[in-house]
Amino acid sequence: MKSRFHLRVLWPFVLILSLSLLALMLSFPMVRDSLRQCAIDSGGQVNQFLFFALVSLVLATGLIIGLMVNIYYTYRHLNILQDLTAAAKELGEGRFREINIPQDASQIPEIQELGQALQKTATQTEEQFNALTKERAMLSAVLDHMTDGVLIVDTDGRVQLLNVAAEKLFRFGNEQAIGRSVVEITRHYSVVELWEKTKKGAPDTITMELGSGHKFLQVAGISLEKELPGRTMLLFQDLTQTRQLEIIRRDFVSNISHELRSPLAGLKAISETLLDGALYDPPAARKFVVRMDIEVDNLTQMVNELLELSRIEAGRSNFEFQRSKPCDLIDTAINRMALQAQRGGVSLQQDCPDNLPTVRADPARISQVFINLIHNAIKFTHHGGHIQLKAWREGNKIIFMVQDDGVGIAEREMSRIFERFYKADRARSGGGTGLGLSISKHIIDAHGGLIWVESEEDAGSKFFFSIPVTSDETYI
Repeated sequence: MKSRFHLRVLWPFVLILSLSLLALMLSFPMVRDSLRQCAIDSGGQVNQFLFFALVSLVLATGLIIGLMVNIYYTYRHLNILQDLTAAAKELGEGRFREINIPQDASQIPEIQELGQALQKTATQTEEQFNALTKERAMLSAVLDHMTDGVLIVDTDGRVQLLNVAAEKLFRFGNEQAIGRSVVEITRHYSVVELWEKTKKGAPDTITMELGSGHKFLQVAGISLEKELPGRTMLLFQDLTQTRQLEIIRRDFVSNISHELRSPLAGLKAISETLLDGALYDPPAARKFVVRMDIEVDNLTQMVNELLELSRIEAGRSNFEFQRSKPCDLIDTAINRMALQAQRGGVSLQQDCPDNLPTVRADPARISQVFINLIHNAIKFTHHGGHIQLKAWREGNKIIFMVQDDGVGIAEREMSRIFERFYKADRARSGGGTGLGLSISKHIIDAHGGLIWVESEEDAGSKFFFSIPVTSDETYI
C-alpha cells in the first residue's frame, strides 16, 4: 500500500518527465538532420555543443515542469493531511464539535478513507457525548431531588460525590467536601465503621443520631465494586419525622390509656358501690350519680376533641367566617370562662382598645381557641393568680395574647406543646388529652394566622395568636 501511495504522489513528475523524453526522442532525428544539413551547407563540421545544449534544454525543461507539478500536487496533499491531523488532534482532545475535515479530501483513496473515518468517528463521538450528557443530567437531577443524602467514597475513604441533600445534612458545600475524608464530612465513628465493613463487600445498615439537631438517620452502605471499582455508596435516610410520629403515637396511646383508665376506673368503682347497697341510700346514691355524670362528661369531651381534630386535619370541618370585632371575641371568651376562673381562684382581666379594626374570623372557633388557652392558664395558675387577655394591632393583623403568672413551661417542652396528644409536665397537668393546643393551632392556621408561646418556668406563660384584619381595613 505504501508503494502505491508513493506512486500516486509521484505520478505527475514521472508523467512530465516521460513526456519530455518522448518529445526528445521524437525531435532528436529532426534536430540531428537539421544540424547535419547546416554543416553541409556551411562546409563545416556538425556543432556538437549546440546539439547537446538543445538536448539538455529539453530535458531540463521537462524536469523543471515535472518538479513544479509534483511540488504543487504534493503540497496540496500535505495540506489535506495537515488538516486531517489537526482534526484528529481536536477529536482526541474532546473538541469534536470544532474539527474541520475537508470535503474534497483527495483523489487518493487512502486519504479519502482517512477523512471519512475521522468524520464518522466525530459523528459517533458527538452522539455518544450527547447521550452521556443526557444520562449525566438525568442522574444529577435524580440525585439533586432526592430527599436522602448520598455519598460516594473511594477506597481511601475520600468523598468523590455528594448530592444536595447530603450537603444540607452535613453542612458542607460540594467543592469543600470533594476529596475530604468521610470522617471529616460525617463526624461520626459509626459511619466510618459502616464504610470499612461495606468496603469489604458486605452491605449493612445502621441507625444513628446526628448533631445538635438530633436528626435520626438510617444509613445504608452499598459496595459499588462491580460498577465502580473501589467505590462505596453511603445512603442517609432522614427518619427524624418518622421517629417523631412514633413518639407522638406512643404518647397518644399512653395519654389515652391513662385518661380512659381514670374515668373508667371511677365509673367501675361507683357502679360497684351502688350495687353493694349505696343505691338504696338516696343521698349517697345521688352523690355517686353526680360523680358518674362528671366522668361521662370527661369521656364525652375526650371523644369530641378526637373527632374535632380528625375533622380539622381531614379538611372536613366547616368554618363560618364573618367580620368580627376583636373585643367581642375576647368578651365572649371571658363570659364563658368567668365561673371556672372563679372556682379556680384566679382573676380574668382584659385590655382591648375599642378602635381596633374588624377581623375575618369564625367567632365560635376563635372562642374555642380562647377557651383552650384560658382553661390551661387556670389549670397551671396558683390560687390568687391573674390571667390577662389582650389585643392590639400590628401591621395588617391583630395580635391576641393570653397571659398568666402560673408555673410556666420548661424550655425543652416549648417546641412540642402544639403537637397532638402532647402534655407538658404530665405530673402537674391534671386531666386532659393534650389535644387542645393542637386543635387551636389548626384553627388559627385555617384563619391565615400564627400561634406561638413565650414562657419561663415559675414565671408564667404568654400565648399569642394572630388573625389578619379584613381586606377593606388593611394597614397602609
